[in-house]
Amino acid sequence: MSKKILFVGLLFCYISSVFAQGAKNIKINEVLTINKNSIQDEYGRRNAWIELANIAFSSYDVRGMYITTDKSVLNKDISVPERIRKMCQLPNDDCTKLSARRHVLFFLNSSPTDGAHHLSTKLDATAPVWIALYDGNGVDLIDSVTVPILNANTSYARENDGRSKWVVKNTDAVTPSTQNYVAGTESKISQLKNNDPNGFGITVLAMGIVFSCLLLLYVAFTIMGYIMKRRKRKKEEWRKTKHSRKFHLKRKEDEISIEDVVSLNNEIISDVAEEEYLAVIAMALKEYEDNSHDSESGIITIKHSNVHWRNV
Repeated sequence: MSKKILFVGLLFCYISSVFAQGAKNIKINEVLTINKNSIQDEYGRRNAWIELANIAFSSYDVRGMYITTDKSVLNKDISVPERIRKMCQLPNDDCTKLSARRHVLFFLNSSPTDGAHHLSTKLDATAPVWIALYDGNGVDLIDSVTVPILNANTSYARENDGRSKWVVKNTDAVTPSTQNYVAGTESKISQLKNNDPNGFGITVLAMGIVFSCLLLLYVAFTIMGYIMKRRKRKKEEWRKTKHSRKFHLKRKEDEISIEDVVSLNNEIISDVAEEEYLAVIAMALKEYEDNSHDSESGIITIKHSNVHWRNV
């Protein structure tokens, strides 16, 4: 029982470690303030944009979170409703459902009525701008960054997704909606190191594989044990049935054998008695023909005599 409890506990810890990665794994990943030749929206317009990245290995929906460039929200004395009025809430849309290691891009200085990727958050590109991401409660600060004054079509981005180091990216290095670190010649090991510098992802993956295998083995052995017990029980029932049937058949055979023996004995006795009678009659007739009897009328006297006759 204790082993089962330990197994369930470890499995629960593994599942918790996978799904406990929540809002803290959503990061502001890249910001472009002056858009002249970068990505366009669905109307052909070029607005400033912000990219969010899910650096976890599990999915998370960022809907209901807030983005703001108003630094006054840091004042703890203001009420939550007042703070929320200074923010722009992310829409409830399929684009906000971020799977593992995915990105989503929102256009700033726009209007939410233009689509799910459009926010009314104001951004002034002529001065350094503080931009922050708040949780859906409007209180917890998830991530923030101060973006310096940038040239047109250059972005301020993390050196790699989720890394703490920020760099200014030239026009040809801007990566909207994709991972920030791009190197076509890097090996898979290097890519893994860049994407998972702390080894947390590979640890979770390894634990997942191990516990999945243990779970499969537990299920397989449980099913196999049930099948073996059932087969053993059926085999024992079959043996008992066979033994009982064999016993009844043997008893019946014994009864038949006794009857046959009695009948055979009667036949043998009958045959023997008939042969004896024939022998006696034959001997008497022989004695009569040889005049070996006395002269008494009606009485046959048999005397001992050496005669030679054969039984026909």
